Amino acid sequence: MASSFSGFFENAGIWAPAAEAQRANYSEIYNRHCHRIYTLAFLMTDNELVAEQVSADTFLRAFARNDSPATEQIDQAFLAEIREMMPVGTLTLNANETSASTNIRGNMKRIHLERAVVELPATERMIFLLHDVEGYEHEKIARLLGISPDESKMGLHQARVQVRESVASMS
Repeated sequence: MASSFSGFFENAGIWAPAAEAQRANYSEIYNRHCHRIYTLAFLMTDNELVAEQVSADTFLRAFARNDSPATEQIDQAFLAEIREMMPVGTLTLNANETSASTNIRGNMKRIHLERAVVELPATERMIFLLHDVEGYEHEKIARLLGISPDESKMGLHQARVQVRESVASMS
């Protein structure tokens, strides 16, 4: 991840033309959202270099649209970047009943959970991350992904089941 705001914008080639007041605004917005966007990008791509590129492109896209993008505008820019890489928005729900989860008591390791999340289909992964990690409501997720709130709820349920089963099989 770009280590600093100025490093990010110098590398992006937009630092020089920005006025000093605008630099402070860009810096504040970037610093507020950079870790969250990078984490989501990494969990969606499972690749540090790609996650850095997605993060940088997200901020470039957001600042190109608005000098002071709100959180939702940054999220929309992030989703636009991810959608260029993978199909997000169409649920890949399994219509068959899932098998009962095996005993997952014991010590669940963080790496197992991360691996299970990364193995989810793209849309379910995004719903899971936005709802369970970022705390977004289903209505907001539905607006961002262009699906219904019920589809968001179904996708979250399916993601949780798949994560549970995947972690159980790793133990």
